Amino acid sequence: MAIDYTDRIPNNVELASSRSLQRALEQWQPKFITWWKDLGPTDFQASDVYLRTAISVDAKGWANYGYVQMPDYRWGIFLAEQQADRTIGFGDEMGKPAWQQIPGEHRSALRRLIVTQGDTEPASVEQQRLLGHTAPSLYDLRNLFQINVEEGRHLWAMVYLLQAYFGRDGREEAEGLLMRRSGSSDNPRILATFNEPITDWLSLYMFTFFTDRDGKFQLKSFAESAFDPLARTCKFMLTEEAHHMFVGDTGIQRVVRRTLEVMAELRTDDPDAIRRAGAIDLPTVQRYLNFWFSSSLDLFGADASSNAAAYFASGVKGRPDEEKYGDHVVRDALYDLEVPDGDRVRVESIPYRNAINEIVRGSYVEDCLKGLQRWNKWIERAGHAVRLRLPSTRFRRGIGSWAGVPTDLDGNIIAQALYNANVASWMPSEGDRAFIKSLMQPVYERGKMASWIAPPETGIKGTPVDYEYVRFA
Repeated sequence: MAIDYTDRIPNNVELASSRSLQRALEQWQPKFITWWKDLGPTDFQASDVYLRTAISVDAKGWANYGYVQMPDYRWGIFLAEQQADRTIGFGDEMGKPAWQQIPGEHRSALRRLIVTQGDTEPASVEQQRLLGHTAPSLYDLRNLFQINVEEGRHLWAMVYLLQAYFGRDGREEAEGLLMRRSGSSDNPRILATFNEPITDWLSLYMFTFFTDRDGKFQLKSFAESAFDPLARTCKFMLTEEAHHMFVGDTGIQRVVRRTLEVMAELRTDDPDAIRRAGAIDLPTVQRYLNFWFSSSLDLFGADASSNAAAYFASGVKGRPDEEKYGDHVVRDALYDLEVPDGDRVRVESIPYRNAINEIVRGSYVEDCLKGLQRWNKWIERAGHAVRLRLPSTRFRRGIGSWAGVPTDLDGNIIAQALYNANVASWMPSEGDRAFIKSLMQPVYERGKMASWIAPPETGIKGTPVDYEYVRFA
């Protein structure tokens, strides 16, 4: 299905057939543009950026590439093709027709879930708004802006659902998505991770690898939803989200590659020597990894959750890739959950449905490990014994059974005093952050890279790495 670019709001949902909805979105659009200009990427609004823009939901050719000034980007509303006679694929309602309208009993839950997902989209743009001033290359600057405009489009996707299916409540929620501010003490974003400052590019790569990967799993869960417009919306969002994680994955890989080059040149793995040479030592990379991985884990919710069970039972939210499971109902199954018990760990059997957050979190960890395996292959080929690793999912948790429980990086329960004495060495220190900040100097010359990162292996969409990805005003 082609997207209609003649309309003020590009869409493939026949928006012109509902004048009231179209007017509501047209009234929201200038408020969005004001938000973008005020809180989007600073000082680059007049630059021409080589961006991709969706032109179809056909996987064989869904985007065009060309120069665009970001305020003129064609944000719009795109849903994956509708599957005829789609039925609910899991839970107590399995086999019944998918919902084209929201059943009244699920209205509150779906609104809360859509608002929470929608709130993450502008939040990440706000978190990253200053990074353009310290981009390590034009290639990276362009990738940052691509992520930003697509997060803006994902906000549009959630706002469409709110406006189209939730009436006045939805319109009020859409307004609220533009009112909250990342890091605000008075009106912060809903989820804590999206209030964390992202002031350097190492943090951006970690965020796009770990936190956007949580987004992937949330979107895949919603793509299974019985509410068909939500499922179709998230299926198309996943197409764009893949690039965001690619930026994180290859960004960290390039940092590691450059560090290994410096280690080979200096014939040392001494962190101070590597830092003096303008690269990022691997122990610092590990501490940033510890921070962002552990920060992202709580986004999946509590390990034992009656809400997760209710969402699954009703069809509101499923498991990612539901088709891979043998049992799509799991009404009577149990799950063995490891929980703290004083200074020991005990196993508690809980209903499987209540453990769905933990099960999805486990799939997320497995997906993260694939990235670490790629990075560690570079380290192994360079002849070093050190390996990057994920900390335990018990470490530094803020919700669930392990919330506030002091553990080491391996998940062993330790005394609070021992935790307090060691946590600073496991997480980025003020000295680490100051050093990383000192490296954040912009490199805008075509084909050039900052000293702390290796060039990418290929350019964007067949372009050379030294392509003029951003033309400054």
